[in-house]
Amino acid sequence: MTTALSKEAQKGSLALLAGLTRFLKPYKKQFALAGVALLVAAAATLAIPYAFKQMIDLGFGATGTGSTEHINLYFIALFGVACVLAVATAARFYMVSWLGERITADIRSAVYSHVVSQSPQFFETTQSGEVLSRLTADTTLIHALVGTSISMGLRNILLFIGGLVMLFITSVKLSSIIIVMLAAVVLPIVLFGRRVRKLSRESQDRVADASALAGEILNAIPTVQAFTQEHNEARRFGTSVEHAFATAMQRVRARSLLTVMAILLVFGAIVFVLWLGAHAVLEGRMTGGELGQFILYSAIVAGAIGALAEVFGDAQRAAGATERLLELMSVASPIQSPARPLPLPPRTSVGAALALHEVTFHYPSRPKTNSLASMSLDVPAGATIAIVGPSGAGKTTLFQLLLRFYDPQQGTITLDGVDIRQLDLHALRNAIGIVPQDTIIFSANAMDNIRYGRMDATDAEVIAVAKMAAAHEFIERLPEGYASFLGERGVRLSGGQRQRIAIARALLKNPPLLLLDEATSALDAESERLVQGALEAAMVGRTTLVIAHRLATVQRADRIIVMEHGRIVESGTHASLVAQGGLYASLAALQFSLH
Repeated sequence: MTTALSKEAQKGSLALLAGLTRFLKPYKKQFALAGVALLVAAAATLAIPYAFKQMIDLGFGATGTGSTEHINLYFIALFGVACVLAVATAARFYMVSWLGERITADIRSAVYSHVVSQSPQFFETTQSGEVLSRLTADTTLIHALVGTSISMGLRNILLFIGGLVMLFITSVKLSSIIIVMLAAVVLPIVLFGRRVRKLSRESQDRVADASALAGEILNAIPTVQAFTQEHNEARRFGTSVEHAFATAMQRVRARSLLTVMAILLVFGAIVFVLWLGAHAVLEGRMTGGELGQFILYSAIVAGAIGALAEVFGDAQRAAGATERLLELMSVASPIQSPARPLPLPPRTSVGAALALHEVTFHYPSRPKTNSLASMSLDVPAGATIAIVGPSGAGKTTLFQLLLRFYDPQQGTITLDGVDIRQLDLHALRNAIGIVPQDTIIFSANAMDNIRYGRMDATDAEVIAVAKMAAAHEFIERLPEGYASFLGERGVRLSGGQRQRIAIARALLKNPPLLLLDEATSALDAESERLVQGALEAAMVGRTTLVIAHRLATVQRADRIIVMEHGRIVESGTHASLVAQGGLYASLAALQFSLH
């Protein structure tokens, strides 16, 4: 998969989990409490075999009243240990579950905050569906690791070490034999675990591919259905899901084989050693209680190793998920606020002055094609400048550079005399209002969609700008007025209604510089007349740049800039440009002759 996130990591699998440290550090106290509960539970578990030994040797091995007292005492002690084990286990479960939920939420928030701060260049090479997969599927794997696997791993490490110590206390000879045999079986388990991690990463990538495909198609359902491609898209998604399934089954088979290897090899070694122990009891070199204790500690050690193999498999999967999330978190946006940003001069009553000097720019994905070439432009404060030209001339690109979605390869752009690269990004973008050609409506009500322009605006301010944008009347006719839910991407509104919501949003922001990218393109004649009047009123006291294909909407601009192939080829008023007989004149002749 060739995306900005697909570079292969060179670190060891479990070393990748160290990248989670910064998310774990704030919760040292909770980890300490979980650790205490873990130690108590492990100690209680390790005490049970010793209690059985005492019960067998001192209880069943004795006769008379003493033996009854011993049995009662050890059964009471055994129940007491069980009570401690139950409370400690419950406490451990609660604490590690809390940590899993809390840390997963922190990771999701951190990844999302990082992604939304990326420049559009990032999204040229990364599918949003893949990002969503990492936010959901990958963080779920990390949740399983933090909320379950780490606790289980530590618990079984303690049981393994404690059980091993008790085995040596019980019988040095048998324990030495079992250690040698266990060492011989651990190596193949570790080596095979590496293949599990590789397959886990591949499985997660295939799931991300399927999510990315689904996200793209679901956002384009009207187009899919208009071209009757439902069956083809369902087939494409089905194929992608099958690839994900096949890769997942490879991982499942590998993990199953790893589990079989671990359990058979480990228990085979233990059974052999226990066979030797049985002969030791028959020969009088061990008591029945000691053999029982050895058997229980062997079972604890074997169970710990089997559980550690499972945990190791989970850790391998989580390492793959961590690798993908850390890749995402390591992507740095090329567009950053400077370390010491300059302030914008105080706002004047006439708007902001704008200047471009020898600006040359090409998109990162198209390095051989300049979208703007040596472009220079001076826009005085309070001026209304119209930008026209054929599609692909660089008009929308100019707006993207003004918002600093990208930086030009050459040249400078200044706002009120300050290079925009020296401004804080939020300060720059707060000074600019834009009505884009492709209107975005959020899954919220009309009031909140307009208030997106300025989140602290009052309801009265929202309604005022809606009236200016000729949106108030149709909003009032909605079933619940301003509280009406507009649907995902504004599916309940017409194109013209969506555009008027976007205009109201920009007006609410009240910026010194207003960018209108085909702001009236989706309006009917009546709505266009209303909105044009509102925009003209809104242009008072601010600088405005207007991109328009409909030349009738820009005739009253202070100056019209004509662009072609990323360059300014003509500049002047409507009358002077028509008189020149150039590109603008031919565009005007074509449009006005059609009308």
